[in-house]
Amino acid sequence: MYRFHVPTIDISPWVGPGPDHARAAVVAAVDHACRTVGFMQIVGHGIPNVVIDDLEAGIDEFFALPLEVKKQYVRPAGENRGYTPPKSESLSYSLGVDPVTRMNDFFEAFNVGTSWREYPGTAATAADYAENTWPDAVPPFRSAVEEYFVEARRVARTLTQIFAAALRVPEDFFDALTDHSIDVLRMNNYALPPGSIELGAELTGMGEHTDFGLVTVLWADQVAGLQVLGLDGSWNDVMPADGALLVNIGDVAARLTNDKWLSTLHRVKPPVIDGTIERRRSAAFFHDGNADAVVDVLPHFVTREAPALYEPVTVAQHIAAKLAGSRAGRKNLTAVREAARVTASHG
Repeated sequence: MYRFHVPTIDISPWVGPGPDHARAAVVAAVDHACRTVGFMQIVGHGIPNVVIDDLEAGIDEFFALPLEVKKQYVRPAGENRGYTPPKSESLSYSLGVDPVTRMNDFFEAFNVGTSWREYPGTAATAADYAENTWPDAVPPFRSAVEEYFVEARRVARTLTQIFAAALRVPEDFFDALTDHSIDVLRMNNYALPPGSIELGAELTGMGEHTDFGLVTVLWADQVAGLQVLGLDGSWNDVMPADGALLVNIGDVAARLTNDKWLSTLHRVKPPVIDGTIERRRSAAFFHDGNADAVVDVLPHFVTREAPALYEPVTVAQHIAAKLAGSRAGRKNLTAVREAARVTASHG
């Protein structure tokens, strides 16, 4: 009988020097999680508590600003930087699925990421690696976010080392895919002032979607809301364990493995208690890969019985199609397989 389960994995043998048998056990556990659920809880990640505490404080201070102040930091949708007001996105469109109401995801967010200036000598350009906007209204915000960004990127790169071992590719395989990776930290706030929205069945915190890139490292409050689609088509509540980060793989990993690893659909439902929304915060670090990297199915995942499910595509092309859906309201008609899974879950 199928039972949905997100495993907790201690990756400390890969964060620091660990014995071979312990590192092998981590590889096996990560491979199993990627094949069966696409999500895992990781502990032993090595991010100091003070770094996370400072991030929380910075997030709180920024999102507490008046909406008219926060809107000063809105950037064009394609740049994936700056402030995103409530109800200006619908992530279901990134999969080519019509949401219940247009652009109805009620979360607000602030995005920062790697700039093209950080990758001299590469093909990185401002088109894919935009400059950041930092809110001068909250001076401590930048230092807190930058410090966490460095730690989250370290964790993501550690995970790709584990992935290389699990996928039986050379240990430097992901270097060529991620040496000038599009890395984005999206800080989300699921709370709105009383009376600013109409509570009801159509309210969506964040619509069904898969993550675009290679791997996502998520810090989140221990508050209900995140739901993950199980293999049986059921939606299941997932909450971070004490001291854990939630990790899930994205579309790039699924493409590399011909869907042997699962880029799992997930969503955020608003936790409504006594007619009000309980606040939920999260910070998702997306390690997406180089904009110009061509993602193709690894040869050893293709057989006569299991032909390649995807055509080669660059990371930039894939992300552009997804962002055009979620932010510009244009259906991503290339996400046929993902859209079918969303439709089946509704049924």
